[in-house]
Amino acid sequence: MTTTKKTRTLAWLGLAAAGLFAMPQLAAADTLTVGAYPANPPWEVKTETGSFEGFEVDLANEIAKRMGDEVEFQDLGFQALFAATASGRIDMAISTISITNERLQNQSFTQGYYDSDLALVTQIGSPVKSLADMKGQPVGALSTSTGETWIKENQEKYGFGDYKGYDTFQNLLLDVQNGRVAGGISDIGGFQYAMKQMPQLEIAERIQTGDRFAIMMAKNSPLLGEVNDAISAIKQDGTMAKLHEKWLGVAPDAGTSTVEVLPIPAAE
Repeated sequence: MTTTKKTRTLAWLGLAAAGLFAMPQLAAADTLTVGAYPANPPWEVKTETGSFEGFEVDLANEIAKRMGDEVEFQDLGFQALFAATASGRIDMAISTISITNERLQNQSFTQGYYDSDLALVTQIGSPVKSLADMKGQPVGALSTSTGETWIKENQEKYGFGDYKGYDTFQNLLLDVQNGRVAGGISDIGGFQYAMKQMPQLEIAERIQTGDRFAIMMAKNSPLLGEVNDAISAIKQDGTMAKLHEKWLGVAPDAGTSTVEVLPIPAAE
């Protein structure tokens, strides 16, 4: 099993305290171990050669670079990421993990770097320009998704017409593109990524949810501050915005967590 940066750092500190190593040893590069669920484009995917790529993969590589570390990715199931960080098997976890107060009871998170909002997508040239234009219009979403839940919760407010649930994201997009539904509601990141291949679609309105993706780490990890500082620097010099444009095809919106430096979240 690979020893994590956290384990090696704590071991070194013990040796240093005993006078067995001098301070310059701190300059030696460690390996930052990162768990990922690599079936999550455009955030994490595994290539035919076994390497990892995606928005958050690039972000983890950039963080390690700025910390002077190597990086090693581990292929884990989404649920396994939580046990892996808590046990110290990995230093941090990526895979579009939202910050929640429940998770903050047992894990630590860096500042958020992507607002996991919903969006209304329509055809370019459609008379539907916002949610207000969806009154009486057919609307679609993935079945059992947060988009479907949001539509049901806001039916009275917006007066949607017929609702259609879909088994795949692709089928939802095709029906919006072909006018079978006036608009679709789903995660904005998924729409932005899909629009790189389907330029006939556009985001009509962003629907704020308050959810943010962040890097998850062990509770009170000694690396939390250093990783968070690296994320701040990545935002401040525009690198985070470049990753957003590279993987999602558009520049991030002003005021979102992709461009704004935020504090480390704390449990309530």
